[in-house]
Amino acid sequence: MKKLLVIALILVSCTSKTNKPNLDFTTVFETSKGLETATYEQVISYYSTLAKAYPEISIEAIGETDSGKPLHVVTLNPDANFTFSEIRKNKRLLLINNGIHPGESDGIDATMLLYRDIVQGKIDLPENTVLVTIPIYNVGGSLNRNTGTRTNQNGPKSYGFRGNARNYDLNRDFIKSDTKNARAFAEIFHLVKPDVFIDNHVSNGADYQYTLTHLFTQHDKLGGDLGHYLHTKMMPDLEKKLVDKNWDITPYVNVFNNVPEKGFSQFFDSPRYSTGYTTLFNTLGMMVETHMLKPYKQRVEGTYELMKTMIEIIDKDSETIKALRAKSFESLKKGTPYAINWQVDTSKTSTLNFKGYEGQTIPSEITNAQRLKFDTRKPFTKEVVYKNYFKPTKTINIPRAYVIPRGWHNVIELLQLNDIEMTVLENDSTLMVESYRIDAFESRKMPYEGHYLHYNTTVKSNTDTLKFKAGDYVVNTNQKGIRYIIETLEPEASDSFFNWNFFDTILQQKEGFSPYVWEDKAKELLNADATLKQAFEDKKKTDDAFAKNWYAQLDWIHKQSNNYEKAHLQYPIYRVQ
Repeated sequence: MKKLLVIALILVSCTSKTNKPNLDFTTVFETSKGLETATYEQVISYYSTLAKAYPEISIEAIGETDSGKPLHVVTLNPDANFTFSEIRKNKRLLLINNGIHPGESDGIDATMLLYRDIVQGKIDLPENTVLVTIPIYNVGGSLNRNTGTRTNQNGPKSYGFRGNARNYDLNRDFIKSDTKNARAFAEIFHLVKPDVFIDNHVSNGADYQYTLTHLFTQHDKLGGDLGHYLHTKMMPDLEKKLVDKNWDITPYVNVFNNVPEKGFSQFFDSPRYSTGYTTLFNTLGMMVETHMLKPYKQRVEGTYELMKTMIEIIDKDSETIKALRAKSFESLKKGTPYAINWQVDTSKTSTLNFKGYEGQTIPSEITNAQRLKFDTRKPFTKEVVYKNYFKPTKTINIPRAYVIPRGWHNVIELLQLNDIEMTVLENDSTLMVESYRIDAFESRKMPYEGHYLHYNTTVKSNTDTLKFKAGDYVVNTNQKGIRYIIETLEPEASDSFFNWNFFDTILQQKEGFSPYVWEDKAKELLNADATLKQAFEDKKKTDDAFAKNWYAQLDWIHKQSNNYEKAHLQYPIYRVQ
């Protein structure tokens, strides 16, 4: 028999001080003694009832997901003002995302408890912080409940599935936005414009003593004073406050089938991930990663304490956060260098006083190969090298604007969805622009989230005077979405639209030649152009493979002629300096 989410809504008393009924909202998590998590229907019903009882809470359905159901946004503001443009004038906005992977349900239950305890006075009302939550982001996955897919996880009894209604991992979809979920998230994100973002997860990787780990967005990538604040103030403050509450926490243990004491690097959250995406708009982002081997009750309680503690920090640092974010939006201008690719900086590291368990390699009783085994009877505290600094490997200078031909409507629509301002050319125009040709790229051999990703992309740059048509779009970089613009439109950026296959049609040559026809035309071309002929002869002398390949020779000549189509490998978005 299905357990009711709200066990009792009993009117106990009305105090003369508040003239507000004291209600008892008991959750499935609590009635099951920390063994179960609420279903999608129970979660939405809970918040709807909470909002009816307490004017400080509002619930709204926004957008649509691949499941056909909407996303919900639940806001908690002690002032009972739910107009975000007015809220952000004086208060900071914290956006909490839950259930992106519904099997990792800790945040779903913890946030329900947090909202209830705030409005019922068990936690002091935040003075400078307004809470906004997406109760369950992956609705389709939440509806697809099971008891087995979280192979390593210690509870709850049943839970949702990682893939959404179309089997997408939503925490890889924030840039490419293949799902309705991601598009609805963008709508919500740009409506709220949060100062701080928390995405609640559960993780494994290795065994260790901690229930809580954190994955803040990479501070070098966030950059400037805002990145410095994240790295030297917000993160240490969170760690210290939680330790004082007897909730030890460590950075996300980024290892797989290995022992943490060998050292590990910070996880790099590129824009495909939630915190990588929110960073593009100077939002201070972090993932909570509870340890899946710890009891479910303990993990939910830890997530609750972490969010409660983060609210304390935001409340205290409210004006600092506001000022630093405003400064970050002003710091990127035309001509400023901007890093689009990164790697671990091994010259700088941090040292963790890490609390782990001894691990050893022993023979497997199943495969007879060596396997890793952690011994929880042998805890230790050791100094561990943590590589949490990154350095740029590719930097571009920010142009004044980008020009996008109107035919690339899929790109234009995503820019508009992400609050990017653009103007439309009213007349045919001739502009001097920097253009890119794709020089090289590699592609993944296996599908990844519906794509065969490109990587190691390089371009060659030219300055051209080109004609653009009325209706083409000009995207000025002098706007708050400048990071999003650059990271998506610069083809060499790791999560660019190019690397996500948005422009694969330019990689296929549409016109070619028949060798028996081109042979004679090629001869005429070489005889008429001594420079070209000399270059051809030199290439045959220096490139043995080319000299032995008759088709490659004809193709090379063809590509030097005006018969070769200009669209092949021509990146169709242009930079205005």
